Amino acid sequence: KNKVMATKETPEIRFATSADGTRIAYACAGSGPVLVRSGRWIGHLELDWNSAVRRPFLDEMCSTYTYCMHDTRGTGLSDRDVKDVSLEAQVSDLAAVVDAAGLEQFPLLGISGGSTLAIAYAVKYPQRVTRLVLQGATSRGVMKRNPTLAQIEEAKLLVKLIEVGWDRANPVYRQLHTAQFMPGATQAQMEDWNELQRLSVSSETAARHKLAIDEWDVTSLLPQIKCPVQVVHCRDDVRVPYAEGRLLASQIPNARLVTLEGKNHVLMKGDPAFDAFFAALRAFVPSGKKQAEVSFPELSRREREVLDLVAQGLDNLQISAHLGVAEKTVRNVMTNIFDKMSVENRPQAIVRAREAGFGAARH
Repeated sequence: KNKVMATKETPEIRFATSADGTRIAYACAGSGPVLVRSGRWIGHLELDWNSAVRRPFLDEMCSTYTYCMHDTRGTGLSDRDVKDVSLEAQVSDLAAVVDAAGLEQFPLLGISGGSTLAIAYAVKYPQRVTRLVLQGATSRGVMKRNPTLAQIEEAKLLVKLIEVGWDRANPVYRQLHTAQFMPGATQAQMEDWNELQRLSVSSETAARHKLAIDEWDVTSLLPQIKCPVQVVHCRDDVRVPYAEGRLLASQIPNARLVTLEGKNHVLMKGDPAFDAFFAALRAFVPSGKKQAEVSFPELSRREREVLDLVAQGLDNLQISAHLGVAEKTVRNVMTNIFDKMSVENRPQAIVRAREAGFGAARH
């Protein structure tokens, strides 16, 4: 049985101790069945929740799953002063986290560079991983893709830019990475990501991670994956070519390839690929929740409660009596609901709510 407990708004940060003694920060947030995300070298368990880029993704995850994640060694709230960032060390970190969280079997999500780690873990611990989702993924670093001389020079240049400019207040050096991660981002989103990169990891450790990831290659492990696998990749991904996603799907037995339209490597709210990813994820990793429980995730718990009563046919006065709150409070909540659902009036809200499964208790 999974012993993990979490809340969506204020995830509790805990620590697991890896095989070499490194302390790894982890957190689980949301409700529903557990979904574990492997580590990645840009991220911070606390700061992600205040990020204009990361928070919408986290909210969407937590509306469906108990989302368990950790800060990669050397980053975020995990031990920062580490030298070993090898794939083997990071597999041990993930193993320590799921053990500390009391997880026996779970679906695993690998995003970007974390996909290589997820693949390695799934092969080493096949009895633990029930399903594997790989988004913006690759099984091999750029140095293992038969790179041209120009690609080799570019990879070296990116590492050098990290070494000399990652820690600076001026984001010009980090901006090159940001432009690759999210070429379709707004200026505000780019500024948010630039700062998240700086605060997540030092220049020295970021360079060490980038060098390691560029040399990783788990392609030979792909045929050994036993669980169902879904590979999700944007067709024009600037950071990791679509061809890498196709390679994964072709080498993993019975893997399913889901192609998203777009060029952003980091999926962001407002991008059609964002909604398409979550639709594919929920179809592949069922939540067990009724449709109404996952519809309109932008609504708060109280707003969902009021909407359900509206869908049952109750008026504002009846709702205020049912909930024990002032009628004015109900009106204010309804205004928020109309705005978030993009409807103009109560009848439109009722129709959309009932289509989504709200009001099931009405007679």
